[in-house]
Amino acid sequence: MRLNEEELRKLTLIAINELGEKASPELVKKVVSRAVDQVSDSQEFPKTQNDLTSGRIILTSFGLNKSGVVAAITSELSQSGCDVRDLSQKIMDEFFTMIMIVDISNSPKDFRDIQNQMSKIADELNIKIFLQHEDIFRSMHRI
Repeated sequence: MRLNEEELRKLTLIAINELGEKASPELVKKVVSRAVDQVSDSQEFPKTQNDLTSGRIILTSFGLNKSGVVAAITSELSQSGCDVRDLSQKIMDEFFTMIMIVDISNSPKDFRDIQNQMSKIADELNIKIFLQHEDIFRSMHRI
């Protein structure tokens, strides 16, 4: 059985949560490797009582500033049923940067669908847009 990125992310978050203060990159890798072996043997992904996913993503975008950049991004997020929880934008000469915290928990679309839509907008506007789960940021700073 081959695990996808989302399943590996969940296993990593479970390992970090279980290890608590003892979590180190080496120990997390060891625990996740053991869990992957168990999943491969049983052909079943483990179910957890406590889903650690916050349902929020961090959207980072940057590029040459032009009219409608923010509108295009926020409009697509709105049409996808997402809620912009926080937004920070800075314009430096002809360049812009923007960071958003977006709640996707009420969206009928999954993370991958939203990521694909943002990729299309990025191509149309010739900018860069990156999406990452908030959980990844929390876990990185915990290790």
